[in-house]
Amino acid sequence: MVRDARDLDDFFSFDKILLDAPCSGSGTINVNNHNLDKTFTEQLVQKSTKTQIALLKKALKMLKSGKEMVYSTCSVLECENEEIIRKALQGVKAEIVPINVRGMEEIPLLPVSITGTVCVCPTEKYEGFFMAKIRKNV
Repeated sequence: MVRDARDLDDFFSFDKILLDAPCSGSGTINVNNHNLDKTFTEQLVQKSTKTQIALLKKALKMLKSGKEMVYSTCSVLECENEEIIRKALQGVKAEIVPINVRGMEEIPLLPVSITGTVCVCPTEKYEGFFMAKIRKNV
């Protein structure tokens, strides 16, 4: 089905969801791009966060109780990551499931404000991205 997930009927429910949300792409920015001031804008970030919160709230609504989802972006901005999770989880019985992957200690990480989430630092070997695993409890 080709459809904006925000418009899915509440009839649907899912055991697992991967929400790779549209974002500003701040973790993949080419700092040598001479048009960066035209492509990476405050308006882009604002539009992205509005879409992200709507998608995450809808996903949490459609996630079955006791099941898990992953929220990810290719952004390293807190306003597109942790702030979105905090807003979406308000009034929802859900919890962050800590992400622990073998070999993660060798990946360059940025600090995060929600324990258990991961933000990879962009380097010459890695693009930056964020991920959080969420379990719905009711």
